[in-house]
Amino acid sequence: MICQLDHLVVAARTLNEGVGHVSRLLGCDLQAGGKHTRMGTHNALLSLGPDCYLEVIAIDPDAPPPPQPRWFGLDGFKGVPRLVHWVARTSDIEASRPAHCRVLDMERGDFRWRFAVTLDGVPDLDGTVPALIQWQAGGHPCNRLPDHGLRLRRLSLGHDQPQRLHGELARLGLADQVSIAANGPALKAEIQVGGKIVELR
Repeated sequence: MICQLDHLVVAARTLNEGVGHVSRLLGCDLQAGGKHTRMGTHNALLSLGPDCYLEVIAIDPDAPPPPQPRWFGLDGFKGVPRLVHWVARTSDIEASRPAHCRVLDMERGDFRWRFAVTLDGVPDLDGTVPALIQWQAGGHPCNRLPDHGLRLRRLSLGHDQPQRLHGELARLGLADQVSIAANGPALKAEIQVGGKIVELR
């Protein structure tokens, strides 16, 4: 099963706090995304190239609590905005998903997709194993995001179980798309911003 890196996920206590953090770090304005009614969250987006983007996500204070745990571990999120997870796209999410994940039908505006989430909403192996997405109607967000010239150059994943992590990534055909280390930080993205590399953790 071959998957491809789709987007990075930065979690925050509030969307404004997360957007401010990423804007200051990368020097670009993010585009408003929208609300995920099923999860009680909302987001903002930033292009990292023609087929990859960055998502800042937070609990929507105006939304009622969802009947299931929110994704990306947001129910228990604390502290400063940070990179908590990444998402890989697949053409067959039912065949790709781990047995302990369930697939939900999601929507935001006219975007439609299927998403595999853990039952407790907490990302696998501290967010180093990607969540899986299968885009359907509405195309891909990158097609609607302004290109500021930012590019993801490397995604590094650190965990104290590197062999287990490598096995999970190899199953998805992702082991060669990222860098794996035996220790932290758990996730680090190196992003080309003009003539320099900026680290997002």
